[in-house]
Amino acid sequence: MSEMIVVTFDDPFEADRVLTELTHLEDEYLIELEDAIVAVRAPDGKVRFKQTHALTTLGAASGGLAGAMWGTVIGLLFLNPLLGFVAGSVIGAGTGALTGSLLDYGIDDEFVKSLGDKLKPNSSAIFLLIRKVEPEKVLKHLERFKGHVLRSSLSAEQEQKFELALNKDAVAPPAAQA
Repeated sequence: MSEMIVVTFDDPFEADRVLTELTHLEDEYLIELEDAIVAVRAPDGKVRFKQTHALTTLGAASGGLAGAMWGTVIGLLFLNPLLGFVAGSVIGAGTGALTGSLLDYGIDDEFVKSLGDKLKPNSSAIFLLIRKVEPEKVLKHLERFKGHVLRSSLSAEQEQKFELALNKDAVAPPAAQA
């Protein structure tokens, strides 16, 4: 099951830095991100979103390759493989791009937009959908970033560990007394 975490930062570039760090950790197999989105609110109030999965581009590329292959095969049947290759590539890329643009993969766009609108000017946020993680190792790498957990699907204990890792200077809240 995937875990959802939304972290806000007072710096407009900090969410990008966290995503870069998580990408490096993904290369080391310490974390597996299903999806990640960075939201940046400019001083003028405009919100920009950067998604890690460009589905339109991915769909166009895969559709173009599949279309080229099938177009060449069909073109061979009609003794004109070059025309089949070109027509298949164009049709495949177009339908792949259309399919990719209609898909909503990972984090819900409306959820991202609603929370992005609540960001303070000149700040950023990162939306993470995490498939697998080595928590202790990843948290150690995130200690240098200063952020606040806005939303998560983590347990209260996991969320507290994450928040403390992001705010190493902060004092841990006292444990509940039994």
